[in-house]
Amino acid sequence: MKTKTLAAMVLGPLALLTAAAAPAQAPPAPKAGHSTAIFAGGCFWSVEHELEQIPGVVDVVVGYAGGAKANPTYRDHQGHLEAVQVTYDPARLSYEQLTMGFFRRIDPTDPNGQICDQGPSYRTAVFYSTGVERDAALRVKGEVARTLGKPVATEIRPAARFWMGEAYHQDFAEKNPGRYQAYKTGCGRERAIKAVWAGR
Repeated sequence: MKTKTLAAMVLGPLALLTAAAAPAQAPPAPKAGHSTAIFAGGCFWSVEHELEQIPGVVDVVVGYAGGAKANPTYRDHQGHLEAVQVTYDPARLSYEQLTMGFFRRIDPTDPNGQICDQGPSYRTAVFYSTGVERDAALRVKGEVARTLGKPVATEIRPAARFWMGEAYHQDFAEKNPGRYQAYKTGCGRERAIKAVWAGR
């Protein structure tokens, strides 16, 4: 099933129009002692929900990153990836540990998207802000490739501006558990990712 069709079934036409029309806001600034990281892992509903479960993660917001277009929206974010900005406590969780946690929650071998979400905006990436983060991300990517015994398609990219997504998409799984479950079941993402990482 194509993702836009699946999303329309889950959200409903009116909700899609409302989400597309609402302007994006600036992402929240991290509090003192906290750091941020940006990842793209396919459907941002899923990535947000899954990364929030990692101890040491303080907050996750969804949006768009990696493209040249200013003020992207759900309806028009060509060139951007669906992405999340993760705020975390580095005293409890290192950037390298967080990055491995991200990889463990995607299929990093898929060059075209994630499970039922296929296309340029659903490709996976880790955005680094410093040389230390770049080196850590590359180490994790290499470890993942060795663990899976396959090439890793997830890109390690320089930091890009993160544009916060529409309010309707924030905390979607928490605010809309029935709709998120319908999407999750219809997509089969959890089952497919478990199969990728089975026994590893």
